[in-house]
Amino acid sequence: MTEPRRGLTPETIDSLLVDTSPYLSCDDCFALMDQYVEQVSATPSHEDPAMAAHLAGCGACAEEARTLLELLAQDAG
Repeated sequence: MTEPRRGLTPETIDSLLVDTSPYLSCDDCFALMDQYVEQVSATPSHEDPAMAAHLAGCGACAEEARTLLELLAQDAG
């Protein structure tokens, strides 16, 4: 078994292999982010397959969603 290349962690490799269908671009994701985060905050069981697939494969958008959820949780508390 070979060593992963420097910078390619198992998490990075897994995120690159995630099935991202239905496809949603980062621009599309960002345009829908506020609405999505508000829905998830209000109803944690809320499902949006396109957003879930994109967030599973895009660390930058997933971090943005986590940050917004944390901010909403702080405002509610």
